[in-house]
Amino acid sequence: MSQEIANIFKAYDIRGLVDLEITPDFTFATGVAFARFLQQQREPGTVVIGEDMRPSSIPLAEAFSAGVTSLGMDVIRIGLASTDMLYFASGKLGLPGAMFTASHNPAEYNGIKLCLSSARPIGRESGLLTIENFVRKGSALELRSVGVETHRYMLEEYVDHLLSLVDLSNIRPLKIVVDAGNGMAGHTAPAIFARLNCEVIPMYFELDGTFPNHEANPIDEKNLRDLQKAVIEHGADLGLAFDGDADRCFLVDERGVAVNPSALTALIAQRELKKRPGSNIIYNLISSRAVQEVIQENGGKGLRSRVGHSYIKKMMAESGAIFGGEHSGHFYFKEFWMADSGALAALHAIAALGETTATMSELLAPFNRYISSGEINSKVLDTAQATDLVRKSYESDSVVIDEPDGLTVNGDTWWFNLRPSNTEPLLRLNVEASTQAQMESVRDAVLSLIRG
Repeated sequence: MSQEIANIFKAYDIRGLVDLEITPDFTFATGVAFARFLQQQREPGTVVIGEDMRPSSIPLAEAFSAGVTSLGMDVIRIGLASTDMLYFASGKLGLPGAMFTASHNPAEYNGIKLCLSSARPIGRESGLLTIENFVRKGSALELRSVGVETHRYMLEEYVDHLLSLVDLSNIRPLKIVVDAGNGMAGHTAPAIFARLNCEVIPMYFELDGTFPNHEANPIDEKNLRDLQKAVIEHGADLGLAFDGDADRCFLVDERGVAVNPSALTALIAQRELKKRPGSNIIYNLISSRAVQEVIQENGGKGLRSRVGHSYIKKMMAESGAIFGGEHSGHFYFKEFWMADSGALAALHAIAALGETTATMSELLAPFNRYISSGEINSKVLDTAQATDLVRKSYESDSVVIDEPDGLTVNGDTWWFNLRPSNTEPLLRLNVEASTQAQMESVRDAVLSLIRG
């Protein structure tokens, strides 16, 4: 059981196979452990809980709630929710939270994303390890008063808040295809788009945790094909694809071409800097060089972060940054309690498009300055040895090497980052260059070193 628990507790959340690893007994124990941790942290005495559409989410959330209330803490159940809706509830109510979801993972998985009050993140170093240890040790049964569980419907309040952050009052009529992937955007998107000047063509809005049409993981190109086809068939202005818990959003332009998330980061950074000139903006180190250039051109200060939401959220809190973007499709907003919201990123894109007569591809053209390889994974026996081989091959005066997260090598018109996976014997390579030929040359050179 000890090893099973170690496998379930990840760097940023709790995730595993339903019935084998994630069971009602486990989530009850985790609810008890979370309540103990919150009491230790002097957090408020109420936990807000949301759940996604997976068949196992409700019984798992019920067991977790019973664990929390067994220690005398209260629970507010908000029911079906996207992860960013849970963050909204945590932020608005000033309470710690738990979201039952396995995000983009297949149907046989489930998990829990935890946060402190005001949507402050809990990662391995900021509480998950403590909670894991409490689960391992178990808790002695104590006689105490049991907390109260209540229910609160917060969908409309969530939509109100999103629409207060982006001005969509003067946008032109737009036709938008939305692929919810049978995930939680099928619950939240209708409530949001009912209030916009948009014709929405819904795809896979039926909540179905078995994901009958495709995986709810838009970072994988094959899961965008249906959306790309629909955008062209309907002559739509824009396509939106959400992951299973709708905290990430990917765009498809009017040509059916997937939008580079770095271009969306740059677009939102430009918009946010118009509202608050001179502010800090965060981007992770596999974002395009164009992001930093756009931030500087618009009078902001770009701060580079490691990959991973706990790092970005921590840096946002420390630097007072107004916005942060990750190449994985996570976008973080100071006005949203520094949490990530796929819906809010989508609203920024819609507002920017609706305020102009340009197409989406024309609007984003100034931000697509370089050629990217996308992330390429390589299985290796020894990630440290392979990385060291690449480092030694590139050590020279003509490049700049830094290692805040894996190995980053910067040339004059190209760069690459090589970093190990947290969970698998993989090296992840991202390459960017000024031309296709140069990108391919750098990519192939590094891959030949890694793969022998």
